[in-house]
Amino acid sequence: MANVGFIGLGIMGAPMAANLLKKGHRVGVFDIDAAAVARLVALGAFAAASPAALAAESAFTITMLPDAPDVERVALGPDGILAGIKPGAMMIDMSTSAPETTRKIGAALAAKGCAMVDSPVGKTADHAVTGTLTLMVGGESEAVARARPILDCMGTDFFACGALGNGHAMKATNNLLATTLVALNAEILAAGIKAGLTLETMTSVMQKTMAWNSQLAVAFPLRPLKGDFAPGFMLRLAHKDCRIAMQMIDAMGLDAPIGRATLAACQDGLDKGFGANDVGVFVKMREEKAGVKVRTAS
Repeated sequence: MANVGFIGLGIMGAPMAANLLKKGHRVGVFDIDAAAVARLVALGAFAAASPAALAAESAFTITMLPDAPDVERVALGPDGILAGIKPGAMMIDMSTSAPETTRKIGAALAAKGCAMVDSPVGKTADHAVTGTLTLMVGGESEAVARARPILDCMGTDFFACGALGNGHAMKATNNLLATTLVALNAEILAAGIKAGLTLETMTSVMQKTMAWNSQLAVAFPLRPLKGDFAPGFMLRLAHKDCRIAMQMIDAMGLDAPIGRATLAACQDGLDKGFGANDVGVFVKMREEKAGVKVRTAS
C-alpha cells in the first residue's frame, strides 16, 4: 500500500479520496474547507498543514481542483507541492486543467527528480462514489504504469492518451463536444415543439437517423426532460471546460466557430444565473425563449 496525498475534497475529490482509503492506502488530505478535511479524517485519513507538508509525506500527491490556475498555485506556489515533494515521488493531477499548465508543472517537477501524470476524470459524482470514473491519462509510459494501481482505486475505464498533458487535452475536447450536443439538442427540441411537433415524434424519428446521440438517449431523459436541472454536471463547470478547450484550439491557430458558439451559450447561461444548475438547463433556457415546454409526459 502507498502513502497518498489528496488535495481538493470537493464533490468529486472527497469520494475519490475515500475510495483510496477503502483500498487500504495511507491517505493524507489538504483542503481550504476544514469541514471537508474533518469528514475525511473521520474516515481514517490524516490532515496536513499545507500542500508542501502533504507532498513531503507522499509517494503520490493527487490534486483535484477547480481550474488550471488553482493547480498551478498549489503545485508551484509558496508552500506548494514542489516545495515539499521528494525526489522519486509523483504528482497526479486529476483536475480538469489546461495542457500547457500541466506541462509547465511537469517540467518543474522533473527538474527535482519527480514524475507527473495527468488523469482528469469523466462521468459524475455518483461514479466518484462507486469508484467507476473514466480516467483519461497523460504521461510517460513508465510513470503511467506506476500511477495505474492508484488510479484504478478511483476509476474503471482507463485510457492512456499519450504524452503529459494529453489527458487534459482529451478531457477538454470531449467536454466541448458533449456540451455542444447538450446545447444543440435543447435548441432543436424547443424549435421542433414550437413548430408543432411532439417530443415523442422527434425522438422516435431521430432514433432512426444520424441525428441520434448519447445525450438524447441517456442524459436528457434522466434530468432535463423531466424538468430536473439539479446537478449532475454544473453549467459553470461546462463553461470552464469549454473555455479550456477553446484556449487550446486558439493556441494551435485553429478555428472552431461551433465550439466558440457553445462557449458563448454557456456564458449566456451564467449571465442568467444558471451556473449552479445542471448543464441540461439549456433546455429551460430554450423553453423560456420559445414559450414552450420540452418535457416527457408525466
